[in-house]
Amino acid sequence: MEKCPVCPSQKIAIIGAGAVGATTAYTLMLKNLAAQVVLIDVNETKEEGEVMDIDDILSYVETGSIVGGDFKDAASADIIVLTAGAAQKPGETRLDLVNKNKAICHSIFKSIGKIKPTAIIVVVANPVDIIACLAQQLSGLDSSRVFGTGTSLDTARLRTEIGNALGVSAQSVDGYVLGEHGDSEFDAFSTVSVGGMSIKDLKLSKSKLNEIEKKVKNAAYEIINRKGATFYGIAMTVADIVEAILFDQHKIMPVSVRLNGWNGISGVCLSAPAVICRQGIQKVWPVKLNAFEKKRLQKSAKEIKKYL
Repeated sequence: MEKCPVCPSQKIAIIGAGAVGATTAYTLMLKNLAAQVVLIDVNETKEEGEVMDIDDILSYVETGSIVGGDFKDAASADIIVLTAGAAQKPGETRLDLVNKNKAICHSIFKSIGKIKPTAIIVVVANPVDIIACLAQQLSGLDSSRVFGTGTSLDTARLRTEIGNALGVSAQSVDGYVLGEHGDSEFDAFSTVSVGGMSIKDLKLSKSKLNEIEKKVKNAAYEIINRKGATFYGIAMTVADIVEAILFDQHKIMPVSVRLNGWNGISGVCLSAPAVICRQGIQKVWPVKLNAFEKKRLQKSAKEIKKYL
């Protein structure tokens, strides 16, 4: 039988075969987003087991293959999803992981070598804002091609909570959680609207909004305390971002990007609404925050700059 000609195809490399990485690989395949998914981990036995398990769904999806690989295989990927790193444990903040995961990030990029210039890197590993900045430096790619998932999942949680409070679908809610993906993040209520109505016109009390913000901020801690890790929500978040990239959707999402004068913040990666397309980040959307929200954004920037 003649071999098929070698043609360009969408290849996604996922670095890290833990709960987040494996669930992300599974989710990407269910959504038929790539011709090939490559799962990479230093624990080759775990990597192999996850590949074997996910391989069983190939007859149900359009993805061509899922394979295990080594770090060099990521160099030729269209999209690299970086999930590898020490996991957050009960009682830990994301910033508690910074030294361990910075060291892991250095090791990974050294092992990958030269990455193709058209690649896009989506950072998931925490603390995501710091690791995104580091990955920009280590990858050699333009900063528009390297960004973190940021507060995209927190934003999904916010929309769900507001939808629940008003008795409407979360898909009818717009608005963002911004800043650090961590304890200094904030719900930017000035950006929230439901069915075309501003949040301020929907008669949610200040105490209810405070309750929603607290629940959103603490969601990951609550899940980790109960089951040890979060992975379904972040896997779907990554899939949404990857879809926006591959289909050139120009979708606005709150991801961790390097800011340059956005609401007075520069030189640090934080979550802001950004237009995502096939080239990565096209631009940061020019949302104007109110004075209170700007102060909270400055607090996030100050917190992250301590670790850069």
